[in-house]
Amino acid sequence: MPRDAGDLVAGIAAFTERRLTGEGRRRSLARYACAVESVHHPELREILLPRQNAGRRVVHAFLAARGLADAEERTLTLLACVDGLVFDRLVGGGTVSEAEIRGLVAAALR
Repeated sequence: MPRDAGDLVAGIAAFTERRLTGEGRRRSLARYACAVESVHHPELREILLPRQNAGRRVVHAFLAARGLADAEERTLTLLACVDGLVFDRLVGGGTVSEAEIRGLVAAALR
């Protein structure tokens, strides 16, 4: 588990980098293409539903350890914002900066 907000920011930054490069980029593009197709093919929605995974557990545990009663909601919001940044950069190019992630983590901790 991250020791502090800086560790969490670094972990999320590494995650976004993996999602935007190499095989991760191809997987991300496929995921978003399937999300669009799920509008017309509802059977795809089930495979796209957010699942419990190691990253989500780490973020939730980090926020809960800071005494946030609504850690689950904040986890979902933080990760949705990160997902939006990844999508934006897949479409528009570029990377997700640590400053952007730091702002999201700070908001989640308020």
